[in-house]
Amino acid sequence: MDTKVSQTFAEPAPLGLLGLAVGCAALLPVAFGRVPHDPAAAAAMLETCAWMCLLFGAGCQLLAGVMALANKNALGGTLFTTFAFNWAMNFWALDRMAHGKAVDASVIACADVTFLVIFVVLTFAFALVSKVLFLFLLDVDVLYALRLAGHPRGVALATVGLAAIALYLALATLLNEAAGRALLPIGGPLLKTSARAPLRASSSADPAGDLRFAP
Repeated sequence: MDTKVSQTFAEPAPLGLLGLAVGCAALLPVAFGRVPHDPAAAAAMLETCAWMCLLFGAGCQLLAGVMALANKNALGGTLFTTFAFNWAMNFWALDRMAHGKAVDASVIACADVTFLVIFVVLTFAFALVSKVLFLFLLDVDVLYALRLAGHPRGVALATVGLAAIALYLALATLLNEAAGRALLPIGGPLLKTSARAPLRASSSADPAGDLRFAP
């Protein structure tokens, strides 16, 4: 079956990736410790960052995830939807910080361990799809490992990398589809499987080079 014909929505990956890139960019002043010393200015920065995380990080990825699931794309839909709720938690944590309140570190750490396990497995799955997608998930793995290890500077640098890769993937998908050929390469699978029906990125056979996954 041609998965493009059966799709309910247009390819949602660029929307989710652009939202992720904007959310990461909004986090950078906080991640690099540039929070003002003045309480009012600090609260304004944290609150602004919180809403950017909610609208772009959570909102765009939740919409993209639901659209991907409707398109019968379990891999992309699961990734975007899971990540969306994680960004909603970022909003909540930043909003509490803006009001001088904290979150429970032990609960967050347990959740981060679970997220790391999830994203390590998804990294392997995306290695069967595209080299750039594998790099994207690998950056996520590194980010969570650094969070658990307590390296804020490393987390900030990993956030920069995540924003850059997400932006590249989104723009590559849009430009390749508009041009009808691969202007910005996404790359074929990093790993191959001998399974009867392996996952593949349609970009390997489709000059539009988008992020759809075909069975």
